[in-house]
Amino acid sequence: MNRIEKLFQVKKQNILSIYFTAGFPALNDTLRTIQELDKAGVDMVEIGMPFSDPIADGPTIQAASHAALQAGITPGGCLSLAAEVRERGVRAPFVMMGYYNPILSYGPATYARACAAAGIDGLIVPDLPPEEADELSAACRAQGLALIYLVAPNTGDERLRYLAAATTGFLYVVSRLGTTGTGQSPAAQLAARLEQVRQVARTPVAVGFGISRPEHARALVGAVDGVIVGSAVVERAPLGTAAVERFVGELRRALAPDTA
Repeated sequence: MNRIEKLFQVKKQNILSIYFTAGFPALNDTLRTIQELDKAGVDMVEIGMPFSDPIADGPTIQAASHAALQAGITPGGCLSLAAEVRERGVRAPFVMMGYYNPILSYGPATYARACAAAGIDGLIVPDLPPEEADELSAACRAQGLALIYLVAPNTGDERLRYLAAATTGFLYVVSRLGTTGTGQSPAAQLAARLEQVRQVARTPVAVGFGISRPEHARALVGAVDGVIVGSAVVERAPLGTAAVERFVGELRRALAPDTA
């Protein structure tokens, strides 16, 4: 049982997972960002590994990834940053979100070993379908890493069952069609979809894409095990860690309305 599984087993609900782009707004910001997220009460940290062709990412994360790549971030650099922040005492689960091309270049087995050594607990690879993931899946199992799959609003029933069975750690439910980004919460349309997902899910369920305001998170309390917020945090990153910490605090309170 790794940190992701332990988190969902112990806390069970109202999990707050925050995505940010490694190396943005500057290379030396990543260590401080993760530490501040941990202090602000974030339950799980999703580290975005910048890539030149991020097909699932909206303009905010695309721009952040481009800036980080221009500044010199690499897959190995992302892992080194994760390892260093582990050494500084952060114990929250880390999920590395990255596209498959850099992983393939790295070598799936080598990459999985490097992730485990750096303190990573799970991987999200949005452009890798499970039918083509045998090598990486085996490497993740060998290293005790979760390999987390996404389901879209238009994923059919049979495919949904397949992905729910294949995912480990949790099942990532994409709240809307399109790329990541801020905007209107799709909570109303999500209700029926989440009922479908719950019927076949074998793991906890977390929702991401478009969750950009505290009221979006609050609307999902009781319907999912966790929420994932990314672009809204990346937007605030250039304003400094205090702005990010304030926003995360608002999200945290929204997920625990009885204690706010």
